[in-house]
Amino acid sequence: MMVELPTDPDVLIVGGGPVGLTARALLERWGVRVLLVEKRRELSPFPRSRLVNVRSMEVFRQLGIADGIADAAFAPRYGRIRFRDTLYDRDFASAAMVGVHAPVPESPVIGVVTSQDRLEPELLAAAEAEVRFGVELVGLSEEADGVVASLVDRGSGEETVVRARYVLAADGANSGVRERLGIGTDGPGALGSLTTVVFDADLDRWSADHPAGVYVTAHGSLLPLYPEGGWAWFGTTPEGTEHADLVSRALGAGNHVPVEVLRVQHWVMNAFVAERFRHGRILLAGDAAHAIPITGGLGMNLGVGDVHNLCWKLAGVLQGWAGPGLLESYEPERLPVAHETLRQAVANAQLVVKAQTLRRDQLLTGKGASAPVELPWSERYFAQLGLVLGVNYRSTAVLTDNGTPPERTDTDTDPDSHTASEPPDRGTDYIPRAEPGHRLPHRWLAPDRSTLDTLGEWFTLLTPDPAHWQQHAAPPWPLRIEPLPAEHTDRYDLGPHGALLVRPDGHIAARWRARPAGDGTIHAALTDVTGL
Repeated sequence: MMVELPTDPDVLIVGGGPVGLTARALLERWGVRVLLVEKRRELSPFPRSRLVNVRSMEVFRQLGIADGIADAAFAPRYGRIRFRDTLYDRDFASAAMVGVHAPVPESPVIGVVTSQDRLEPELLAAAEAEVRFGVELVGLSEEADGVVASLVDRGSGEETVVRARYVLAADGANSGVRERLGIGTDGPGALGSLTTVVFDADLDRWSADHPAGVYVTAHGSLLPLYPEGGWAWFGTTPEGTEHADLVSRALGAGNHVPVEVLRVQHWVMNAFVAERFRHGRILLAGDAAHAIPITGGLGMNLGVGDVHNLCWKLAGVLQGWAGPGLLESYEPERLPVAHETLRQAVANAQLVVKAQTLRRDQLLTGKGASAPVELPWSERYFAQLGLVLGVNYRSTAVLTDNGTPPERTDTDTDPDSHTASEPPDRGTDYIPRAEPGHRLPHRWLAPDRSTLDTLGEWFTLLTPDPAHWQQHAAPPWPLRIEPLPAEHTDRYDLGPHGALLVRPDGHIAARWRARPAGDGTIHAALTDVTGL
């Protein structure tokens, strides 16, 4: 029997991992009706993603849940990776995770080491929109004004038809939605089969005084799961080896610590980017759009950035203050970021392999177990602020200085091109830029109030001359005008009457260094940005 929902959602989200749950919370804050379906019967019981970087924590601060996430996470001193022959041996190399191990002046928040099974409950509680676990999407078709989705309850077998204006697919690397749409992928694909073993053991003697988020050994990696206890081992899936033996090898010879195996998961590490992020009214995000190797903790955070970019655009189109063309900016803005992130993750993996190779060569040449290894990255591993904070969008939703639309090129109109936006800053350093397309640089306006805290479900106009600009604010766009203290104007390259127009996702849409001549400046700029 086929059942139709009494009230159709504006947006159907497929997938209840961190990306889908973040999208649900963001859309609800915009007043968008949302239904989220997840084929699993519950939230993930596995730790899976481990790192929430500073940019994602900025998004979660905007949602009001950053403190709760940090309270359940490890202390900052765990923001380090350590290399050992086994856990019982000394470090032969280590490196701090920049933006996690200690605060950075470029952000009002600090990233955290936490487990996905601790993060997801915080995200689930951040919104009240309906979530249906144990429900799988089994059919999808587009109509002129929406999408028809067929859902089946995996327990009862009951089928339901949902009509939504848009579908946001966040259903993982093996996305059924992406497969149904026939969207291909670019990249190496499957890199290997891995196993995660969740276990209990008292390892404080070898870790408490030298904390880390990851201990990389010659026999797989060990990860502390929660501040109160619990561990995981992960590595290449072996043949014919007991799971407890896998853990024991990584701990070291002669260990006598009891190991209780709790759960085991086999999985495939993928590396690809979807050829397209959009098919009409269906949009891909998270692992459905890009599968990023785990080295560096970039994948989940990339997905959070996807939906932070997308949800305000969906809200604008649904609520009538943006034209449908605004959604065309999603792919050219996010696709280059995905390709650059994949490149960085592969580079991170190569650095780890190189460190292990150097250590193996050192032992083979008889230099001794106590000799340090010269790091191949000079303490730069995880120094990725240029990647996570230096994203620079180029699209029709970003204007030039003085609020004029960018000149269109062949790249802008080529649906198969992903070069419309510039990739994030290459290298490790982040250079704050108060320029159109860039994330608004953080500055403290007051104790515990950042310029980033002026952002929300609205456009923000930051200006040292709010009285003038207030006269020209115009509906239908959600807009707030925020005074910018004079001491910050030089940092943002503004004169005493200039202004920055900032999108709801924190990226600068336009900049006027001085007061413009006309009275319709804001109206014209928002019309161009939103395509209304």
